[in-house]
Amino acid sequence: MSVIPASSRIGALWQQRMQSMREYSVVRDGNAFEAGFSDSVIFSSEYDRARGFLDTLLDRYGGVAFDTVFRGREIANEGGTCFALESRQGYSFPSLDSEQLRARLLGDLTLVHGIGPAIRKRLNTRGYHSIPDLLEHPCFRQQAKTVLSCISGGDSSSIMDLAGSRHSRSHPSVLGAATLHEPEDFVFLDIETLGLFSRPIILFGIGVIERGNLIVYQYLLRDIAEEQAALIATMDHVSGDRPALVTFNGKSFDFPYLADRLAYYGLGCPAKIPHFDVLHFSRRRWKGRFPSLRLAALEREVLNVTREDDVPGQMVPEFYEQYLRSGNPGPLVPIVEHNRQDVVSLARLFSYLLEEAHGGC
Repeated sequence: MSVIPASSRIGALWQQRMQSMREYSVVRDGNAFEAGFSDSVIFSSEYDRARGFLDTLLDRYGGVAFDTVFRGREIANEGGTCFALESRQGYSFPSLDSEQLRARLLGDLTLVHGIGPAIRKRLNTRGYHSIPDLLEHPCFRQQAKTVLSCISGGDSSSIMDLAGSRHSRSHPSVLGAATLHEPEDFVFLDIETLGLFSRPIILFGIGVIERGNLIVYQYLLRDIAEEQAALIATMDHVSGDRPALVTFNGKSFDFPYLADRLAYYGLGCPAKIPHFDVLHFSRRRWKGRFPSLRLAALEREVLNVTREDDVPGQMVPEFYEQYLRSGNPGPLVPIVEHNRQDVVSLARLFSYLLEEAHGGC
């Protein structure tokens, strides 16, 4: 009996599991409410179009070599090897005014523990209009000192925690903490997975800003066995010199998923860094205005971006499974483009929200 390489055994196992573990439902066209607020449903027309597109890709790329389709490079690290792609485009990050954030924070008495809207009004009538004013207050002076120390420290994580605990995770002061960073600090992250949790990540998308460009690095698994190497390559960006992470629904999905996969390989926990989840700020800004707040919907409504030949995110596992089964690189083409566009739209939407709320004068 011949011995099957470990990577082939892993790939075969996941092919079998994916065929019986679809994690979405197909709903009829026009059911905007159900499809707009859940990532586990897809319109029937989208589903039919995607299945037809998959057949077209398999036919178009039949017999074509992987390296002919994807012009990247193989990278190696202690986790093994994976395939890296790189693209860039011009990108204008807004000029931000951190003093606007400081003024907002200093004027927000409710950041002090024990002060709510009613007490704030009473304090205003007595001449307390800013947190420094409270240093003279017999009851709130100590709490005010603590808040002022946080503000003067200029640490975005601490300010996000403070504003988020006293208000909400989508509060303008939480978003405003981004003004404490340089554009080069931000890392835009989006991942493509084989399911909701405890399944491999097959593509890691990372965006960084350099000299007026958005550079997108993508780490693609040619085989499931390459996940560890791609994880390590990704965490080199997240754990490096750039101290601020930006995602879309990443606090609930992408970052916990990364932590789960790192733990699976015994690679430890990701470093705690400031994390701006654009979904939270988008909900505050556009909830009730658009039927869907998915990234693809917001890029269409806000950024005027329309995707062509896209694969629905819910169907990425099926496209990847077809690649594993056939060796045909065609099904990977829209997955890679889908992920790249997600990273680009994430960066642009983040800039839009920042410019609107905290841009410079």
